[in-house]
Amino acid sequence: MRILILLGTLLLTACTGTMQKSLQTYEDAGPPRIQPAPLAERMVRVPELDGKKMTVAVYSFQDKTGQRKPADNIANLSSAVTQGSEVWVIKALAEVGNETWFEPVERVGMDNLIKERQLIRNTREVYEKELPNGPKALKPMVFAGLILEGGIIGYDSNVAVGGAGARYLGIGVQTEYRVDTVTVVMRLVSVSTGKVLLSIATEKTIASARSGADIFKFLDMGTKLVESETGYSVNEPVNYAVRAAIEAGVVAMVYEGETKKLWKFKESKTVLPKRRPVPMKQALEKWPNVRLYCDKVDLCWPIN
Repeated sequence: MRILILLGTLLLTACTGTMQKSLQTYEDAGPPRIQPAPLAERMVRVPELDGKKMTVAVYSFQDKTGQRKPADNIANLSSAVTQGSEVWVIKALAEVGNETWFEPVERVGMDNLIKERQLIRNTREVYEKELPNGPKALKPMVFAGLILEGGIIGYDSNVAVGGAGARYLGIGVQTEYRVDTVTVVMRLVSVSTGKVLLSIATEKTIASARSGADIFKFLDMGTKLVESETGYSVNEPVNYAVRAAIEAGVVAMVYEGETKKLWKFKESKTVLPKRRPVPMKQALEKWPNVRLYCDKVDLCWPIN
């Protein structure tokens, strides 16, 4: 009987802990917020390009895995990964190295862009034909010297699965975990020659964990039933993992291009800070939308 009381006390303690975690997660949901870049520190730490920005086009960055969300005992039609990953590719290209490397041009919505330009052209031809110089011409579209191709080419479920548990006299506790992996490949192509200049492959693990406790006990000669269960699970967002893999690929592409002499880094010059330098992590939180300069010891301050 004492053992039963002790196990019951331990179970209540476990239930209280998992319940507090669940309630804390719910309370911390908060209002909508700007999602920080998973590799913000590495993106800022990339040296600047020695020269003008390179114009790059991203037509698509497709999900080539064909995988569906893992589900037990049911057929799930939802895709395992995002179908719009090109937005993260464009954002990473625009922000790497304090926005000094690439100038992405719109190609994903090319049809909409051409239709809008045609609408402007037709409107001007009708309403500006009486002007002395005729209808005002549209500026030419910017063409790209580079194309970034690739996609999400792998999503491996249950790469590692495990757990532990124990049960005694109808009282039990258990914990489980699962690890998935997403793989991203991107290549940089020269428009003038069609040559593949660089090809980068990155991967990111996606971890999920669940813990819980339960009691299932008959009392008073089997006439009364006591049943209780509690649990808490944490799942790493797949979208966040895909974005992290894409940003890692862009950063690796910049460094590999410098190694292959496709471009070179700008020599660092002594920059006198206008504001008091702070550690990189604190600087990213204090000035989230400002270009930063970071020295060799990762002290950063706004450039402008």
